[in-house]
Amino acid sequence: MDLGKAGVIAEGEALESSAPRVGYRVVVVLLRALLIAFLSFIILGICMAAGAYRGIIDDTPEISDANIMPMGFASFIYDRDGNEVRKLNSVNGNRVSVSLDEIPLNMQHAIVAIEDSRFYEHNGVDPHGMIRAVIVALSSGFSRSEGASTITQQLLKNNVFTGWMTETKTQRIERKIQEQYLAVELEKSLREAGEDPKAVILENYLNTVNFGNGAYGVQTAAQTYFGKNARDLTLSECAVLAAIPQNPSQFNPILYPEENASRMHTVLEYMLEQNYITQDEYNEAMSDNVYDRIKENSASVSTEEEVYSYFVDELISQVKQDLMAQKGYTEAQANSAIYSGGLKIYSTEDPAVQSVMESEFTNPDNFPEGSEVGLDWALTVDKADGSRVNYSREMLQTYFQEQGDENFDLNFSSQEEAQSYVDQYKAAVVGEGDTIVAERISFVPEPQACMTVIDQSTGEVRGIVGGRGEKTGSLTLDRATDSERQPGSTFKILSTYGPALERGEITLATTETDDQFNYSDGQEVKNSDNTHHGTMTVRKAIETSNNVIAAKLITQITPEVGYDYLTRLGITTLDSDKDTTQSLALGGITNGVSNLELTAAYAAVANKGVYNKPAFYTKVTDRSGNVLLENASSGTKVFKESTAYLLTSAMEDVMKAGTGTQFQMEDTSIAVAGKTGTTDSYKDLVFVGYTPYYTCGIWTGYDTNEELSENERQYINTLWTNVMNRIHEGKAAKNFAVPGSVEEVSICSQSGLLAGTGCPVSTEYFAEGTAPTTVCTQHIPTPVPTAAPTVAPDITQEASQGADAGTYDGTNGTGEDSGAGTGGNIWQTIQNLFGGGDTSGTDTETGQ
Repeated sequence: MDLGKAGVIAEGEALESSAPRVGYRVVVVLLRALLIAFLSFIILGICMAAGAYRGIIDDTPEISDANIMPMGFASFIYDRDGNEVRKLNSVNGNRVSVSLDEIPLNMQHAIVAIEDSRFYEHNGVDPHGMIRAVIVALSSGFSRSEGASTITQQLLKNNVFTGWMTETKTQRIERKIQEQYLAVELEKSLREAGEDPKAVILENYLNTVNFGNGAYGVQTAAQTYFGKNARDLTLSECAVLAAIPQNPSQFNPILYPEENASRMHTVLEYMLEQNYITQDEYNEAMSDNVYDRIKENSASVSTEEEVYSYFVDELISQVKQDLMAQKGYTEAQANSAIYSGGLKIYSTEDPAVQSVMESEFTNPDNFPEGSEVGLDWALTVDKADGSRVNYSREMLQTYFQEQGDENFDLNFSSQEEAQSYVDQYKAAVVGEGDTIVAERISFVPEPQACMTVIDQSTGEVRGIVGGRGEKTGSLTLDRATDSERQPGSTFKILSTYGPALERGEITLATTETDDQFNYSDGQEVKNSDNTHHGTMTVRKAIETSNNVIAAKLITQITPEVGYDYLTRLGITTLDSDKDTTQSLALGGITNGVSNLELTAAYAAVANKGVYNKPAFYTKVTDRSGNVLLENASSGTKVFKESTAYLLTSAMEDVMKAGTGTQFQMEDTSIAVAGKTGTTDSYKDLVFVGYTPYYTCGIWTGYDTNEELSENERQYINTLWTNVMNRIHEGKAAKNFAVPGSVEEVSICSQSGLLAGTGCPVSTEYFAEGTAPTTVCTQHIPTPVPTAAPTVAPDITQEASQGADAGTYDGTNGTGEDSGAGTGGNIWQTIQNLFGGGDTSGTDTETGQ
């Protein structure tokens, strides 16, 4: 080492010159390390992002499972003639599907122009469109905008990713990634399947999109705003609709016509720029004051929801039950199918019959004067102590009874009176600090009524009414289906006389004795007039609705047999433990029976003994026309045709001379049969009657099970005859056909045996092989002895009167008949008196 001055200086210079190089190297090393770390971070981030992306993609629904068809199509009900009766839909389920061919090109081009101008060019995702959307928004100062999502993506968002309205920011990013991936896959799969992906996607999109004002899909939108079908939309109308989907509330043309007009003009400008329309078409559409038509149409459309008829109520119930029972739907799925599944429900309703029934049941002249008002009320209160209490009308009734009015009921002279009692009760139970959460109140006219009309040949219900007065709500109480009331004597036919005839244990000519009779528990059976009427035929017992004879007969066949026949006739409300008793004959059952089931049971008798479950629809199809449900039952044979006819014949007498005379129809050329039913204290009045055309059952009474007063016992006749007279207008004369298995025989009307000498003769019907074979001898006249002559006859004188005198030998008591005259001996006189004078053996007395 040079330790000289020069060496030291040189060494110092060398050290000074190496310092920057060392620092440079350090910086380079640090920079390199940072770069490596950054690149590693980037690579790690990319790998993590790729992994996350792959995870998101892996969670994307399979394209085969992605149903792009819109949900929420309105269902439609049609009457028996195929006419639309009712549209059923939920809030988001009023779509009416139309094919792309039924949507004008202007509508297709308008939605494409404003929502996705490169729709026909991209493969499901449009990067150019995303960039263009940003540029358009910036360049116009955000006065104009375009959607960044393609129509394909929007369709997937609405019909596959349906939870987008409640998603978080992270979920939104995930959904957007899946949406874009699936959009490409969707168009690819449709193309590979040989379909036109753009046509399929656009059709489903236009049937899906929300057009505001509760209108989903272009067909519903066209009807909502313009009162026409989608195929008839003009260019300006198409532009109005295309302006809505971006913000259905803001661009609602009814509520905000100015905002819609501004965007509608943008739609037309885009259509012009994209060469979908000409300048002349643009000018014409711009000059069209389309909003006047929208205003006029909206004014003509009622905003009040139309109340379902009683028929529609029960139809919906039956379809729902059958979807659950036959197709395995849950209750929620069945409701969804009915209100938003696009079903077509072909009902059995005859609109003429239903209209007649509704008009008669809303006519106050058909009901007793001074009708009362029934109260239906409920209240929910949050008490000051934090508890919640529910109050009912029964609790209201108990309150006032405890206040001293033991006879207080829920029927009032007026609505005002009913309301006053509600107010008094509320004042008593709602205290300071309490909050009324909910209250329900309705006023119902009393007494009430319900009716069902069935075409017995098919079991199809033609009309049903579940209450009197105007129906104020949908899916409300239907007394014809929901209320179970005592059937009274109408059960005699179904539980007793029908089974006894069917089993051959009686005929209509069988005689029974009406005398004192007790049930097995010791209770005496009494007739309605509290008297006994002696011996009578079964026909007469049916005609007069005799209680004792019916009780005796069910005892003979056993209540178990009667119960079995009732269940086979569709009565579902019987209790197998409590209702197999002798009182079953008189309708004394635990739970009662619905008007619908009772009418259907009688319809089986009217239908030659074949029971059909009452049907409210013939078939139900899905949106594609596939049959989901079908009522094609061939029926169940309960009675032989002969038994059914014999019951019908006896019930014709009920109408002509028995308890049903007040139900006679005006047109006597149409045969009618029926049976009355009355419960204790007149709490229920029932009648079921039928013609060769219809079976009609009616119930009248109070919902609260009060007794019908004297002047309230006649409106049942008025309602039944008014309805039946009207629905039979114009129908041909018709009798009940006598089947070949029934024979007609002359019998003694008192003994039921073959008519003999002196009998009161009537014609009776018998099932083949059941007619009596014994001749009645109860009515042969007692012979009156001839008085002995006080003077011996002058034989010479008698002989001189002619050859018809005969001879008489007073010594040996013999006589000789010359066979030539009208005279004869005493023996001949006696023989003639007893009917033996005809030597041919033929009885010439008919008694008719």
